[in-house]
Amino acid sequence: MTRKVVSTNPYSPSHRDPNDSAVDAVGRDLHPLPIRNGLGSSVLGPRNRTREQQQPDMIRPPSTDRGTLPNMKWSFADSHTRIEEGGWARQTTVRELPTSKELAGVNMRLDEGAVRELHWHKSSEWAYVLEGSTRITAIDMEGGNYIADVGKGDLWFFPAGYPHSLQGVGKGGCEFLLIFDDGNFSEDETFLLSDWISHTPRSVLSKNFRLSPEIFAHVPKSERYIFQGSVPGPIDSERPDKPGIKPSNLRFTHKMLDQKPLRFDGGEVRITDTRNFPLSKTTAAAHVIIKPGGLREMHWHPNADEWSFFIRGRARITVFASSGTARSFDYVAGDVGIVPRTFGHYVENISEDEEVEFLELFKADRFEDFSLEQWLGNTPARNVAEHLFQSDPKLGEKFTEELRATKAAVKPDPRT
Repeated sequence: MTRKVVSTNPYSPSHRDPNDSAVDAVGRDLHPLPIRNGLGSSVLGPRNRTREQQQPDMIRPPSTDRGTLPNMKWSFADSHTRIEEGGWARQTTVRELPTSKELAGVNMRLDEGAVRELHWHKSSEWAYVLEGSTRITAIDMEGGNYIADVGKGDLWFFPAGYPHSLQGVGKGGCEFLLIFDDGNFSEDETFLLSDWISHTPRSVLSKNFRLSPEIFAHVPKSERYIFQGSVPGPIDSERPDKPGIKPSNLRFTHKMLDQKPLRFDGGEVRITDTRNFPLSKTTAAAHVIIKPGGLREMHWHPNADEWSFFIRGRARITVFASSGTARSFDYVAGDVGIVPRTFGHYVENISEDEEVEFLELFKADRFEDFSLEQWLGNTPARNVAEHLFQSDPKLGEKFTEELRATKAAVKPDPRT
């Protein structure tokens, strides 16, 4: 691959790059300017240089970008944070990111012993543990009891309406990402134990729990949401011991990072959906690692919008929306990305020395994607060549000979 570069500073007026190569402005400590191949000019007005470094392809988009697309990016750093005793929470929903129509996300932190109180939701809850360890409790429709500790890279899933609780365990507590199967979800509209009790007449509470009404004068007057509790003991010492207790037949948790990954020259992928986590009927996911300079290949998803969460690294995505419309976005750790269903896209690691790690999430029971190269590799070569290289048959032959008929979800940097 030839790379014609006149200046080493990609934002110099003399710089020429007809290939629209990605620029890692953070890694190279560059300050992006709207200058591309001799076009554009400097910025004279106010600047947010830190934000510009994190999104260089917004300041200087590739020459292939065209048309208007709604925003496909949001950072949890821009979300309002609800601070409570022993923890905090912040969310990305359709209110923060209007293109987040199918899924909503909540980033939550619990100190050791801190409790996300007993509750349930109108939406299903899928979770990925980012750091630390979390104690979860739940009950199923048959009254089956479930208690488990989950650690980094583990998942849990609660169907809509299933009651549960979360608690930080171990030194340092935990932090996790929650995904709900409704973009209009609000973490402030949860069905909470303390909230319901405080809004029920004591006479009713007395009948329901067979206790004197006076006892309920001492319950909280409003919701607790997150509060500092005592540090839980081992699971076996905490299991309820009452007549009728029975274990659940459902598996509410899954060890995603313990899955054997699909390995490619450019990175690796782990897919979790109902084929290996049967309870997760409304959320499918992929955990992806892209090596420096590598590419999550050009592809699209036929069954759901993609809701991405970036855990580490720096990436560029160009979203192709048909009708000559395409727009590029850049992502760093803590960012959320949206790609509507059927829209073509790729994910490029723009760093030369750091991996990109991110989650692809879908409101679906199965993970599905179409690979552009696999499609072309399974199409008659004559047909493909005449579509793209009818004016130069030799180049068409070279292109079709290189096509592979099998999927390589993550491709390496050809320069390495």
